Amino acid sequence: MHQKTFSRTLLAAGLTLAAGAHAADTGGTAITIYSSAQPGAVPVEFYRPIPGGGTPGGMAVPGYAMVRDTRPMTLAAGRSTVRFTDVAALIDPTTVTFQSLSDPGTRVLEQNYQFDLIGMDKLLQRYIDKPVTVDRAGSAQAGPATSGTLLSAGDGLVLRGADGSIHALRDYGAVHFAELPGGLITRPTLVWDVNASRGGEHQTRVTYQTAGITWWADYNLIFTEGRDANSGTVDLGAWVSIVNQSGASYDNARLKLIAGDVHRVEPPQRVYMQKRAMEMAAVADSGAGFEEKAFFEFHLYTLGRRTTLADNSTKQIELFEQTKSIPAKKHLVYYGAPAYAAYGGPYTERDIGSPANKKVDVYLEFRNDKAKGLGVPLPAGRVRVSKLDSADDSLEFIGEDVIDHTPKDEDVRIKLGSAFDVVGERRQVDFSIDTKARLMEEEIEVKLRNHKDQSVEVVVRETLYRWSDWSVLTQSHQFTKEDARTIHFPVRIAKDGEATVRYRVRYRW
Repeated sequence: MHQKTFSRTLLAAGLTLAAGAHAADTGGTAITIYSSAQPGAVPVEFYRPIPGGGTPGGMAVPGYAMVRDTRPMTLAAGRSTVRFTDVAALIDPTTVTFQSLSDPGTRVLEQNYQFDLIGMDKLLQRYIDKPVTVDRAGSAQAGPATSGTLLSAGDGLVLRGADGSIHALRDYGAVHFAELPGGLITRPTLVWDVNASRGGEHQTRVTYQTAGITWWADYNLIFTEGRDANSGTVDLGAWVSIVNQSGASYDNARLKLIAGDVHRVEPPQRVYMQKRAMEMAAVADSGAGFEEKAFFEFHLYTLGRRTTLADNSTKQIELFEQTKSIPAKKHLVYYGAPAYAAYGGPYTERDIGSPANKKVDVYLEFRNDKAKGLGVPLPAGRVRVSKLDSADDSLEFIGEDVIDHTPKDEDVRIKLGSAFDVVGERRQVDFSIDTKARLMEEEIEVKLRNHKDQSVEVVVRETLYRWSDWSVLTQSHQFTKEDARTIHFPVRIAKDGEATVRYRVRYRW
């Protein structure tokens, strides 16, 4: 896949909705989203509507964003009060910066963040000892409205009428208030005490950080079998899902991404979302996609068109166009015994205490390089793999896994599950120990049975866990050393056949 093709759609580790991100833009909104969610770990409740709105258990969406708003403002000369209302409900006020691009001498002397938003409970509490009118619940036959002084708004409403009578209303309809009490506002607001050296219109830029926005990448992989059981090709496409529950919408903005692990000091107490109904946003419209470049020690992706993130919405945008026929390898791996680590001394027990595993794991692996059609940075995300059923031309799901941020020219390995027709069996054939000579010997036998109608290659993975000083004395098959304590035996098994791997290892300490 060419760089230009990839730039048509890439979203990942930090998003930046940005109007004003490019030098040609003189106004608009920009937002850079950084996700702290692990790939595949975001519950479905975050990106589909749930009854009553909000998030499961009141939890905040695991992510944050940097928002930049560039717009004209009319300021009076000298000191004046400016109210800035278009901010996210989950803003971190300590991160706010205000800048006059027209007059660098303009300064904010004081800032207040007002978030006492209007609501039924707050209205009732503000109207204690004040007159209200309450409609009876149900139809008009329920009776006339009740007017009086509100005495209590806890377990129902308690009013005192003009004649001194007391009315306790548990079931009631609309409540009518004379006016909006002072101090309550309809949306979160930044209030600045601004000192401007000149009056008139200023081009201003406001930047702040907000919680309640996250993203994750979703890769869709279609596997096609090759000439043998261990080869094939994959078609790779990718999308990014963006959840915005920050309490603000970002309209007609530009989108960027920063892919990578950006360190951030987490606050001691997480901010929790106000409950709101989630609405599904439309899939991104056509237009220029993402352009990728290296940015510090991360990767920056800039969307070449404007887009909108509505509050309480989920949006999906194509990460990159589908790349077809990428050569892939299907690995069958048998790992019969769990890995035991010897700490402070050798592991001298004859038995490891756990029964041998019989499952043979299945992996798909392909190279992320230009020669294979890719060669682009792949953000961390979840990979879903399907295979075409030729009987009815339908795609059937065959497994999924997560990948970490993967640079170009690296391998991508995806675990799909366990093979049905290939099984393994591991047993200890012999064990001896000489504590005076400080040595142990152990002989292991691994049997593999292939019930498929074609031959397969299986990698037998063995961990030499008893001690770090080991040597293989005899072996039935050649092996490769993966690391200080792991060896691999590649084994070819004929169709409906069986193969046996046997080796003897000596440990010294």
